[in-house]
Amino acid sequence: MTSNDPLLQPYQLKHLTLKNRVMSTSHEPAYSEDGMPKERYRLYHAEKAKGGMALTMTAGSAIVSRDSPAAFGNLHVYDDRIVPWLAELADACHEHDCKVMIQITHLGRRTGWNKADWLPVLSASPVREPAHRAFPKAIEEWDIERIVADYASAAQRCQAAGLDGIEFESYGHLMDGFWSPLTNHRDDEYGGSLDNRLRFTDMVLDAVRAAVGEKFIVGIRMVADEDVENGISKEVGVEIARRLANSGKVDFLNIIRGTIETDASLTKVIPVTGMRSSPHLDFAGEVRAATKFPTFHAARISDVATARHAIATGKLDMVGMTRAHIADPHIIRKVMEGREHEIRPCVGATYCLDRIYEGGEALCVHNAATGREATIPHVIAKSEGPKKKVVVVGAGAGGLEAARVAAERGHQVTVLEASSQAGGQVRLATQNPRRKELIGIIDWRLAELDRLGVEIRYDTWAEKDDVLALAPDVVIVATGGMPQNPPLTAGDNLVTSSWDIMAGSVKPAENVMLYDDNGGHQGMGAAELIANSGSRLELVSPERFFAPEMGGMNHVPYMRAFHEKGVTVTINTRLRSVRREGNELVAELASDFAEGWRGERRVDQVVVEHGTAPLDDLYLALKPLSKNGGAVDYERLVSGGDIFPARHPEGGFVLFRIGDAVASRNIHAAIYDGIRFGIRI
Repeated sequence: MTSNDPLLQPYQLKHLTLKNRVMSTSHEPAYSEDGMPKERYRLYHAEKAKGGMALTMTAGSAIVSRDSPAAFGNLHVYDDRIVPWLAELADACHEHDCKVMIQITHLGRRTGWNKADWLPVLSASPVREPAHRAFPKAIEEWDIERIVADYASAAQRCQAAGLDGIEFESYGHLMDGFWSPLTNHRDDEYGGSLDNRLRFTDMVLDAVRAAVGEKFIVGIRMVADEDVENGISKEVGVEIARRLANSGKVDFLNIIRGTIETDASLTKVIPVTGMRSSPHLDFAGEVRAATKFPTFHAARISDVATARHAIATGKLDMVGMTRAHIADPHIIRKVMEGREHEIRPCVGATYCLDRIYEGGEALCVHNAATGREATIPHVIAKSEGPKKKVVVVGAGAGGLEAARVAAERGHQVTVLEASSQAGGQVRLATQNPRRKELIGIIDWRLAELDRLGVEIRYDTWAEKDDVLALAPDVVIVATGGMPQNPPLTAGDNLVTSSWDIMAGSVKPAENVMLYDDNGGHQGMGAAELIANSGSRLELVSPERFFAPEMGGMNHVPYMRAFHEKGVTVTINTRLRSVRREGNELVAELASDFAEGWRGERRVDQVVVEHGTAPLDDLYLALKPLSKNGGAVDYERLVSGGDIFPARHPEGGFVLFRIGDAVASRNIHAAIYDGIRFGIRI
């Protein structure tokens, strides 16, 4: 069947036919094991191939040399052992007519010397990168010779594995370190003129082409405008793009704008929620127009309409929807089947990237199957057992996910929600206008429950008898938690919770101290609202850096607001007690480091964030009536088997609780609970 949809049109890239115009650009999910793309890595990319995309780019980036140690789970393409692993990955994607390429690089200064083999970090000149803090040595001629050879042999390994092509990473790494006046201060044949600054790139291209020949795709993901004073200007960047396009040595350009040497600059390249969508699409289109060369691009192109526009208007030849496919790897399949409205939206939370940059692996804030394809399905299968009556109490993120999964399994599901609308703490978080997109987590699930015929009863504070009246086979308690105070020696009744600020039930006072010893978005969101209200604010944390549960990219917009509004940040300090003196509150502070040290703050309002205490009254009331007594076999939950032990065989139903009804955690934890328990019903 033919389609007029611009996204579904094939694209001929040299000898390679791409079946549509959608790709996932190179990124490192940190699923590697010993630098190899083993099962978890393979299944992640194979799922996107199954979902219909034309091209998946692996690695972000695979490292070509031993003295470019992995900074965030990078693949080791300098190691011959990678060839069979890449071959398995390529075969798995090719089964679905999805082409596979890989991004290769020398990280240059974008890593640390105290990793792997403790070899010195190098760059074009000894200019430190703030993000990774290493002081690089200036690359020498013998380094250049060996690294050029490493690029060539790495490309050969990729070709031997049956990949369809490679791209060089040239933004923030070694290659463009030669291009930029910010990082190239050399006075030899590799510095000064543009010809000299491109010399290393030309050497790499020549060596790689000699190694792989013409029947292998070679592209480059390049910065065409660093958008910073004294960096690569737009004019110079476009000229570099023209030269590369006319060189006959590369087959496509993948365009980047900006720098990535700090968290703040990185979010301009890869925007987070509340920031502009597709901010560099028009610029990429300008590069395509100037070069008349195959052009790829990705930067928060998270919805199908924008992607379609990018292709239809000729701005791009291939459009990258990378984070969008972390949220829903089946975007193209749904478009082809007329189910565009069922696509799980990327809400820009950037939980995925923040985890990577903090040393974890990529996880989507609201798709718990991503990265867990071996155990958690993206498409929920019908249960082979009898249809059951499932009651879910609570319509927050976890409860809605549990209801969705149980309904997909074919069970009859009823949701009881105490308030007049669904969403729980997610809806509370969206009271910060900058994070309003998070409501997509809730809206998508409500739409899915409507499609599946699930009944939601609002304004229902469920008691034991309300649940029993529904004669359930399974009861899922997803009641969440309520805010709790940090441990204080006095003054519990004098503090205001972050929830009250976020919900608007309590207005910020003129002079506020916010004490956050949870370290996530909850306290930071309240702080941002307080600061934006015009209050004078001091943010106090007992941690050695504030908001440790939140990654660097999400840190950026909070810190921007704090600087703009003059917020004072105090770390390594605990709130001990609060007392009233006249019209003021006196917050007594203490230190973990200096016994006996005390400090005071005199303010109009003390706001506290200390997570939640489980709202578990209903669970405890139902527990003795259940077959399993609320118990879960964790070993079987992880490894397989019946997870609900028959502790009380005479009980009437299986009972379990999820999310913050168990303990204070986050959105992803609640959704992960919802699906991993739900598929076992």
